[in-house]
Amino acid sequence: MAWTRYQLFLAGLMLLTGSINTLSAKWADNFNAGGCGGTAEHSFQHPFLQAVGMFLGEFSCLAAFYLLVCRDRQRAEPSLAPAQPFNPLLFLPPALCDMTGTSIMYVALNMTSASSFQMLRGAVIIFTGLLSVAFLGRKLVPSQWLGILVTMAGLVVVGLADMLGSRDATHKLSEVITGDLLIIMAQVIVAIQMVLEEKFIYKHDVHPLRAVGTEGFFGFVILSLLLIPMYYIPASSFSSSPRRVLEDTLDAFCQIGRQPLIALALVGNISSIAFFNFAGISVTKEISATTRMVLDSLRTVVIWAVSLAVGWETFHGLEILGFLILLAGAGLYNGLHQPLLARLPWRRPPVGAVGSEAERENLLGGERAPINAES
Repeated sequence: MAWTRYQLFLAGLMLLTGSINTLSAKWADNFNAGGCGGTAEHSFQHPFLQAVGMFLGEFSCLAAFYLLVCRDRQRAEPSLAPAQPFNPLLFLPPALCDMTGTSIMYVALNMTSASSFQMLRGAVIIFTGLLSVAFLGRKLVPSQWLGILVTMAGLVVVGLADMLGSRDATHKLSEVITGDLLIIMAQVIVAIQMVLEEKFIYKHDVHPLRAVGTEGFFGFVILSLLLIPMYYIPASSFSSSPRRVLEDTLDAFCQIGRQPLIALALVGNISSIAFFNFAGISVTKEISATTRMVLDSLRTVVIWAVSLAVGWETFHGLEILGFLILLAGAGLYNGLHQPLLARLPWRRPPVGAVGSEAERENLLGGERAPINAES
């Protein structure tokens, strides 16, 4: 079935803003600028401040939700269902997971390439599947277990590409390995977030934009407050700021003042996460969850291509192999092989029988993406 112009717009918006989100964060990391008090130029490595910006972008989804509600109420026949009462504190545990996982991933992005960062996030499939079996009582079909095993193999190949390949000159091998491990560790926390959302939030039928905005509110407020003690916590070599603390927010703003392009990168990161969440939710609603998963995979290709074009990283053939294996693992886990198998002559159901579309929808519906799937 041919897509409408609106569907094409949504798909393009999701692909564009999702790519900008990672690329803008990496662009900010690559800048060098002087800090406060005339300190020498040093790299802009402020992962926790960047995470605050991301939550600000998610928080803005609340404004988009209320604008949508106001517009809907002006119609003769409102299309939005009346909001069900719910306790906003239900979003606090997932928001804490989101805050922790996002902060770890921004730290890791300082240590590894943007393409590896995006590929290794596919590890969330492994931990989500295992946790859903343990805590949600879900039974995975054989193809999903196979998808988990294939994903594990893909992670090994991408990790080997990072160790054997020639990374950019600013990253030591030890930093790259640490960054890759931190990304995988963060996916455990993201998987816990997804299980919490599945168990306690989805049953309340909260509008996705409202859910994203509420989690963004909690993450923005809590992490903003945590920036205060982080300003005094020593971090030695872990920090690149002159004071060697966990997060030197004042140094970040001084660097932004001396290099305005950093501000442009941060604005791109904040705005892109808001539009990406809106586009992702709309793609799932207007097209399918399958399309959303495919577009998210294409985002990795865009990020990799741009990183190669601007010289942030060098080409390594193992990354192609690793990406293809990860793509196959995600496809198996999400049931994308079912429509392909259904096309085979010996797998076609007889006329009048229930087709494979329902089975496909069941498989796709078996796992939900995190509410803020783009953080």
